[in-house]
Amino acid sequence: MTNVSIIHNPRCSKSRQTLALLEEQGCDITIIEYLKTPLSATEISSIQSKLAVTPREMMRVKEDEYKQQNLADINVTDAQLIQAMVDTPKLIERPIVLANNKAAIGRPPENVLTIL
Repeated sequence: MTNVSIIHNPRCSKSRQTLALLEEQGCDITIIEYLKTPLSATEISSIQSKLAVTPREMMRVKEDEYKQQNLADINVTDAQLIQAMVDTPKLIERPIVLANNKAAIGRPPENVLTIL
């Protein structure tokens, strides 16, 4: 049985599908509802490193908040993008699964199987 954590939004269909997939795999799951319990900058940086993506690549760039905060500007630093995710957790792409010191975004949900 694999211990996994899921950065989860229960209102998101992909997040629910990914959680169901993990349950089918018999994983021991820790659910982190990041909208209720926001992640710290350190946690976001750690997840970003495990995903091996830029901060912008782990963001929901189509959200109104992304546009309102002018985050598409190329002069916005990685640190500023991470802080934006701390301040506005809705900007974090979901779901993200953490397992075996790795991370994967569950879009599509089957992506997470590669780290189990």
